[in-house]
Amino acid sequence: MDDSANTPWMTRLVDQFLRGDVALLLIILALLLGTAALLLTPREEEPQIVVPLADVFVSAAGLSAEEVEQQVTDRLEKLLYQIDGVEDVYSVSRPGKAVITVRFYVGEDREDSLLKLYSKIYSHVDNVPPAVTSWVVKPVEVDDVPIVNVTLWSEDAEVHGDHELRRLAEQVQHDLQAIPNTNRVWVIGGRPRRIRVQLDPARLAARKTSALDVAAALRAANVNRAAGGFEQQDQYFEVEAGRFLVHTSDVENLVIHTVAGQPVYLQDVAQVIDGPAEPESYSWIGFGPAAGDARPRPGRLYPAVHIAIAKRKGTNAVWVADAVQQRMAQLADLVLPHGVHYQLTRNYGETANDKVNELVEALAVAVLTVIGLIGLVLGWRPALVIALAIPVCYSLTLFINLLAGYTINRVTLFALILSLGLLVDDPITDVENIARYFKMRRYKPREAVLRAVQEVRPALILSTLAIIASFLPLALITGMMGPYMAPMALNVPLTVTVSTLVAFVITPWLAMVALGKSNSAAAGGGEEPLQGQPLYRFYQAVLGPVLARRGLSWAVLAVIGFLLLVAMVLPLFRMVPLKMLPFDNKNEFQLVLDLPEGTTLERTDAVCRLFEQYLATVEEVKDFQLYVGTSSAMDFNGLVRHYFLRRDPHLADIRVNLAPKEVRRQQSHEILLRLRNDLNRIARQQGADVKLVEVPPGPPVLSTITAEVYGPPQGDYQQLIEASVAVRDRLAREPLVVDVDSSAAAEHPEWIFTTDKTKAALSGVSTQEIADTIDLALRGLLATVLHQPAEVDPLWVELRLPRAKRSAIDDLLEIYVRGEDDQIVQIGELGRFQQVAADQPIYHKNLQRVVFVYGEVAGRPPADAILDVVTDRQPDGASPDQLARRAGKAKPVERRTWLAPGGGDPWALPAGYRVEWAGEGEWKITLDVFRDLGVAFAAALLGIFVILMFQTGSRSLPLVIMLAIPLTLIGIMPGFWLLNVIVDRPLGGYPNPVFFTATAMIGMIALAGIVVRNSVVLIDFIHHGEAEGLSVREAIIRSVAVRTRPILLTAGTTLLGNWVITLDPIFSGLAWSIIFGIVTSTLFTLIVIPVVYWLLYGTRTSD
Repeated sequence: MDDSANTPWMTRLVDQFLRGDVALLLIILALLLGTAALLLTPREEEPQIVVPLADVFVSAAGLSAEEVEQQVTDRLEKLLYQIDGVEDVYSVSRPGKAVITVRFYVGEDREDSLLKLYSKIYSHVDNVPPAVTSWVVKPVEVDDVPIVNVTLWSEDAEVHGDHELRRLAEQVQHDLQAIPNTNRVWVIGGRPRRIRVQLDPARLAARKTSALDVAAALRAANVNRAAGGFEQQDQYFEVEAGRFLVHTSDVENLVIHTVAGQPVYLQDVAQVIDGPAEPESYSWIGFGPAAGDARPRPGRLYPAVHIAIAKRKGTNAVWVADAVQQRMAQLADLVLPHGVHYQLTRNYGETANDKVNELVEALAVAVLTVIGLIGLVLGWRPALVIALAIPVCYSLTLFINLLAGYTINRVTLFALILSLGLLVDDPITDVENIARYFKMRRYKPREAVLRAVQEVRPALILSTLAIIASFLPLALITGMMGPYMAPMALNVPLTVTVSTLVAFVITPWLAMVALGKSNSAAAGGGEEPLQGQPLYRFYQAVLGPVLARRGLSWAVLAVIGFLLLVAMVLPLFRMVPLKMLPFDNKNEFQLVLDLPEGTTLERTDAVCRLFEQYLATVEEVKDFQLYVGTSSAMDFNGLVRHYFLRRDPHLADIRVNLAPKEVRRQQSHEILLRLRNDLNRIARQQGADVKLVEVPPGPPVLSTITAEVYGPPQGDYQQLIEASVAVRDRLAREPLVVDVDSSAAAEHPEWIFTTDKTKAALSGVSTQEIADTIDLALRGLLATVLHQPAEVDPLWVELRLPRAKRSAIDDLLEIYVRGEDDQIVQIGELGRFQQVAADQPIYHKNLQRVVFVYGEVAGRPPADAILDVVTDRQPDGASPDQLARRAGKAKPVERRTWLAPGGGDPWALPAGYRVEWAGEGEWKITLDVFRDLGVAFAAALLGIFVILMFQTGSRSLPLVIMLAIPLTLIGIMPGFWLLNVIVDRPLGGYPNPVFFTATAMIGMIALAGIVVRNSVVLIDFIHHGEAEGLSVREAIIRSVAVRTRPILLTAGTTLLGNWVITLDPIFSGLAWSIIFGIVTSTLFTLIVIPVVYWLLYGTRTSD
């Protein structure tokens, strides 16, 4: 091809790359950049989500829950809700305290959001109610989630109990904090060292001393301060006044009072114990059958203390976790005594690295499979050319990811695997056409390459733009799903763009080098007749009659239209279950245990041990940690659900680690389905509620099903709780809805001491003194600190009554307080205790009172359950008799559809009350994401149409090209129905279906760009045939015959490239969508596009 002004500039550019070694230098540079990006880009399992979140803890001692709500919560909520960028404000008001949670929109700048929050609070500090004693603002972010949890445990609790383990953990904590790029490091569990001063009420009374006297004496005696200095003989001397309490003997020998001129020492009225604090929580570790022979026998609990380590923002989780592991190996020899062991019960760095390596291996398998297919069809030389193009495309993509600040995570790698079938399309089309030109033997190699590339270039550019238009709208997804999909919205368009550039500047050079010599010939050769080829004869026999008779053409389209209609109605009849996200396959899960309020710590511990005995028999269980009365190291799910605030005696967490998924027969979700009934049985027998919590595969929510019950603006909160019972009971009756609970606390009693103010005044005792004394006796008072430099944490001196002398109301009545004239008075003479019902915590969302009702689903789409419950709702205020009359025969789940929903179980709320199902929970994310995906799909279709209309200059031809898009549904929906027929096998009595998820919807969007490519190339060749003087009918048959092999080849590479993704539980829906859609769309495209084109433009034959 001669260089002239008439030669397109892109052809001249390709010619320049064919003449030198610039292409080779680009290949080397791209591979070096890719290697650097692979080594330098941080690795993590999930993409980073920026959701500025903060908790405001407010103390207002003495106020009831309703007073806290009115005086504190309402005021603060109104202020915080005014902040720009705030999405939701939540609160819970309890007696004496409140927690207000502020959540900003996803993507808001964290620092700016926190600055706005602090500014708003402190600019209104003059409006703080007098009852508020203090407040704390605590930001919460994803980098607070520990990536490593180190568990120290002891074989012998008598030698090394939880107190000794805590002391060791505090030493280890200090060393681990020094590791670069670590964030917060903290210790969970174990009793700290405490100087316990156990007061004896009788001995105090005998010496006319009160408990508050002891506290005041300790504080007054433990003083040391700089007191200035003086000069003497030309020298300046600094002076310190006082001496800190250092030893236990200092406390014991402290004079706290004088009686009749005689000193009263602290040891005269109390026992001083230097040892562990009283237990406020328990932490244990146990081992299951999957632990192997290296661990102690299953079925026994060992005391344990945990060290949680978080990483800094933007750092490599793999490197930080490896550094922690290496440092712990060193510390084990230096710090841990014989009989004390450590175990990494969480290592998100390792799981992230394993996931990345697993996907890299899957990518390698996909590449080799695709290359094998290409080699089988085109030969080893074209396969080698395409194989060299793949790493170049990926290298440049990874390097741009590094520059854009993205990490290597599962979504990034899935985008690369997904794009594998797309990025080879351009090189395949290029190489296949170059090989065809070489076989013509009409041009010299360089000219043959230029002509071949120029022939397919418009179609390649057009199809690449179509793919970009189909994936870019994924960036429109809002909420927490947006950051999950952002790597895909960037990487797939980026990869195919790079692939197109490679196809124009590198692939032609590689093809000429690899194929040119073996196919070189002088110009003037002839082309092999197309009419003699098998594909041409096949299409002549199949398409010929259809194109000859318009009625037969319409009949073919009618049959395909009917198949499309059948595919579309399958979801309406619930034959294809719809869900936001599938269940992941993790090596861990969590049991969240709630006993009734008022349950003692020891009782909660005993119930947890029953779960331990069961878990120790489950073959997949490796180990489990029990956290009784305290929270476990939070994960991202626990951060959003605020599990880290669960610190009451009636609450417990059990973290279960499973054997690696490579050695398990079942996925983690299947294991939980199998165990659910047994775990629920244990909980019911003990009067407990247990929730089986899986690590969510996407954005966490309060619960899969979350109903928000609201009442009249000025309604009573107790009535709101009673109204929520109707929702809770109806959810509990819904089939396959499990773990039903609500935010309302169980009714439980509490004791209130009512002071007789007249008697107290006559005795010279204030209500404040009485309250402080009771608080000291029951909860204890951290009076002061012993100053011992070797202690890592402050060594507190705690005043408290022994447990035996504070276990009954009568014991408290015998405590003395100091009155006037230095006399002491029994508390029982100054008032009385009264038993009342404890205040309910009052929940708010966005300034409104609310009761949350939670539920999970087992083997059923949450949308189906919600629709059935909503359908069964009757008019507000319906009486029980009216509901009973309207109740029909219960409809089995199998007979319910989206066209005829409902279970025949009527229910109603009282008049004036309402329930919101889409405020929280997975249903909200489902509606938002499918709405966004629908908008994205519409935007993709519009973008593709505009691009095609601009390129073709026609308004009807783009519609013909885009007919391939709806044809994908013929494969996708029946394919998912078939998967459920084959795969769905109940476990533990619960179905285990394959859901059509948001990732499957993304696969549909991806197919819009993928399948259009085939139509574009097909019609482009029809136009080439018409330009050469062929009739429309002959041009159609010739185009289909020529392009069938590359179309099938590109479809095959897309299918094989996505096949490995089917093994991943999250993105398998995307892979199955593409596989089912690409198969049917490709086959039908070779029929529908020619037929429709003939019906529209066949009359041009006579022109």
